[in-house]
Amino acid sequence: MNHNDSHVLNKRIRLKQPEDGFRTGLDAVLLAAACPARSGESLLDLGCGVGAAGLCVLARIKGASLSGIDIQSDHIELARENAQINSFEASFQEGDIKDFSILPSPRKRGSSAYASQDPRFRGEDRMALFDHIICNPPYQDAGEHTASPSPAKATAHTHPDDTTLLDWIKAAHRNVKPAGSLTMIHRADKTDKILQAMENRFGAVEIIPLWPKAGAPAKRVIIRALRDRKTPATLHPGLVLHMDNGDYTPAAESILRDAQPIV
Repeated sequence: MNHNDSHVLNKRIRLKQPEDGFRTGLDAVLLAAACPARSGESLLDLGCGVGAAGLCVLARIKGASLSGIDIQSDHIELARENAQINSFEASFQEGDIKDFSILPSPRKRGSSAYASQDPRFRGEDRMALFDHIICNPPYQDAGEHTASPSPAKATAHTHPDDTTLLDWIKAAHRNVKPAGSLTMIHRADKTDKILQAMENRFGAVEIIPLWPKAGAPAKRVIIRALRDRKTPATLHPGLVLHMDNGDYTPAAESILRDAQPIV
């Protein structure tokens, strides 16, 4: 597979990316900056692509562990290469987020509850769940736009016919520990659908608008939430990305170049 090299975080992370496919950009770096992981904690990147977001987390948080899953096998191959060339240990595997579970299906156990909530399954199984989950789901639903002629780009940008935002939220919920975090970046106009999907699954929701420039409507939003919490939502002031002349704002520069967190 042909690939191109690129760099993020002021060249702290080198990425091999497919020549004909989705290209990692600003969103992956911002997603990583918003993840509240700490040293010693575990992280799962759902739909990890070539591993960019998760590797950016590792660049900021020493001692965190990273796993990733993606439906495109060629992206998984590149994610493994990218971990190696950046001297990080990470585990990436091919798979569909709708089917992925770090624990066996609760249905196979004769229980309607998720495994981590079942008192019969504790200890090692409970510890297998992740402390944090990040994801950057495709921004388009099938039928919303004309798909790219490139199969790789079409898969990265558009949900398959039978995959929805709810599937991503459910995948996060069944793989994260109680009170563990989900951090997602998505289109601002999908905020209502995301919050609806999170109902009865995630709470303590934080909404962080990403403004292209001061006074412009937000096009992207970062949403953080904690599993099974009931705490009310918080709307943050957000981040202005660009100044009027097109340059990044100092706040954005500190995140994109210096790996500072979005708090």
